[in-house]
Amino acid sequence: MALTARPSYQRRRPAGLRGAGATLGAVTLPIAHASGIFGPLELLPMLIVAGLYAKRSMTLAERGRPLPLWRQICFAAGLLTIAAALVTPISDVAEDLVLVHMIEHLMIGDIASLLIVLGLTGPLLQPVLATKPFDKLRFLAHPAVALPLWIVNFYAWHIPPLYDAAYGGAAVHALEHATFIFFGCLMWMPIFGPLPKPAWFTAGWKVVYVIVVRFSGFILGNVLMWSNTVLYDVYAKGEASWNITPLADQSVAGVVMMVEGTVGGLALISWFFFQAAREGIEKQRLLDLAWERGVELDPARAQRAVAAGQVARLERQLIGSGGEPGAPSATGST
Repeated sequence: MALTARPSYQRRRPAGLRGAGATLGAVTLPIAHASGIFGPLELLPMLIVAGLYAKRSMTLAERGRPLPLWRQICFAAGLLTIAAALVTPISDVAEDLVLVHMIEHLMIGDIASLLIVLGLTGPLLQPVLATKPFDKLRFLAHPAVALPLWIVNFYAWHIPPLYDAAYGGAAVHALEHATFIFFGCLMWMPIFGPLPKPAWFTAGWKVVYVIVVRFSGFILGNVLMWSNTVLYDVYAKGEASWNITPLADQSVAGVVMMVEGTVGGLALISWFFFQAAREGIEKQRLLDLAWERGVELDPARAQRAVAAGQVARLERQLIGSGGEPGAPSATGST
């Protein structure tokens, strides 16, 4: 399979936009999608979100509760990843090749959404979660809700009629990108988000969760890799210009999905295996400390403290109450 780049790639713009844009070497930097100036307009919601995030961050810093720098960097990197996918030559070539369109979607719905969630904290989201009707939407971050919603959205947009409808169409394409970002963030929230999680959703269940997420992607990746039928024929003209056959383009798109899912999945699973081991050690340490101090400690409470990152707080309570006549048992909630 030979993938030959055109000597001078330039976006196919509407007549009224020809000549616009900055040129870097032989590549014309994009200022618009084939359907108009939609690309830059897609960034407007991101700029609003970035402004709100910065304002809330400054407010928390003034109150002595600054956001960790690494979270701010993650959030900024997430927004920049979305921008890179939407208003760079990636978005141009994504209108020609399935494999580049797949890269664009993975950047938006997987990598960027993960970085955005890593940038969130409870205090940061407090004004949103205290506002109606958003306060009623916390249930969406429950793992048993977020995962099915993500899977349905993920597969729905890859059904050929919907996929073709989003090709080059500003309104439908905007909806596609918005749902990839929203449901991508929702999918990562039970794992890395700041909202309360079910007591049973320990590191072990997070491993299962990640496996299901990645397996869902692997199914579609295998369909694209091994199908002998061209699923998305709207790329025929672009594939011809890049000297790649439709089936080869589609197959490589599946490979891209498989590789990204495998690397990301293995990294996350390894992390959560270590986290599960750490949680087990910390839980046992709390139980041992309670026994040494003569305090009754419910194992379920110890597990909740570990999962919520409240080990140090519970340790102080155990040390403070141990060995005293009539000391209360540590069986309540943290």
